[in-house]
Amino acid sequence: MTQSRYLLLALSAIALAVLTTACGKTEPVAVATVPPPATTTIGTEVDDSVMTTAVKAALLTEATLKSMDVMVETRKGEVQLSGFVDDQHQIALAETVARGVAGVKTVDNKLSLKVGASTVGNKIDDTVVTARVKTAFTKDDGIKGMDIAVETRKGEVILSGFVDNRSQIDRALILAKTIEGVHNVRNDLVVKQ
Repeated sequence: MTQSRYLLLALSAIALAVLTTACGKTEPVAVATVPPPATTTIGTEVDDSVMTTAVKAALLTEATLKSMDVMVETRKGEVQLSGFVDDQHQIALAETVARGVAGVKTVDNKLSLKVGASTVGNKIDDTVVTARVKTAFTKDDGIKGMDIAVETRKGEVILSGFVDNRSQIDRALILAKTIEGVHNVRNDLVVKQ
């Protein structure tokens, strides 16, 4: 062996000795563990996409429901509805329609009532805010921006969908609150099961 290899071997032995003695502590060191994200198969993801499309199509057939205002997310047969609608009847109707779609196991109805009339200016501002929030999410490595639906009405932002862990929810909330034009953020995000 060359001198550099002896030196490397000696340094490795010293480092190992220091690590194993843990600076004289005899108690075990607690290590925080983060549970791995829940996984799905490609088949399940396809099924969820088909179910999301089926729910959206069913909502479109309801004349009294402005289905374009309803966001639909699906994870393993659990459908999440979010967004803003005109009245309580539309909230109940959207849930009934979603439950009627084949394969839907549960419906998590997070729909909200619109408060006050929205102007064309509000709608343009809300579109800009939504785009800014989505852009910020896709640029951030700490969250999966494509897994989060964003809806804005008069500066109130609703975040919905399914994410891998609580830290992604926390990060999304912090990020959304920093966007210009955001007055309030409502968290309807759910950790994947």
